[in-house]
Amino acid sequence: MLEGLIPRLRVSTVYDIDLAMLKEKGIQGIITDLDNTLVGAKDPLATPQLAAWLEEVKRQKFKVVIVSNNDHTRVSRFATPLDIQFVHAARKPSQRAFHKALQLMGLTPDQTVVVGDQMLTDVLGGNRIGMFTILVQPIAIQDEGWMTRVNRRIERIVTARLRKKGLWHEEERH
Repeated sequence: MLEGLIPRLRVSTVYDIDLAMLKEKGIQGIITDLDNTLVGAKDPLATPQLAAWLEEVKRQKFKVVIVSNNDHTRVSRFATPLDIQFVHAARKPSQRAFHKALQLMGLTPDQTVVVGDQMLTDVLGGNRIGMFTILVQPIAIQDEGWMTRVNRRIERIVTARLRKKGLWHEEERH
């Protein structure tokens, strides 16, 4: 069970993702979480740096879909100015939203990566359907809601158990 919570790659931020490496792996699409993955949970819009990164992702011909547990208003206000499709109220780690995102992109799980800041939602959901998963460090933990705070406590317990089993190494972060 714990193995389903292990990301294939851990990086500090989305800017540390090696897009060339993804291309080499045959990845054509990126499903990304929104809050604390792309921007802080209370940041309504993309930063100039993030907007530039997303433009580069698109320039390199990756398809992008935001999959968020947040509501339509929050996700659409963020995604629409960037011309990015989205799935809101996703109920991650439920597979339904990930399948919907794959359908929007016209891709299969092996052609797609999931990027997110939570093991219990983003990583587990992506791993359950065979996608390459990337865990980023959360941007603004202080702005998280109560359910995310509960998830973070569980993640600390899981990470400690994975370390004990030799399945989690700090030096793996890129």
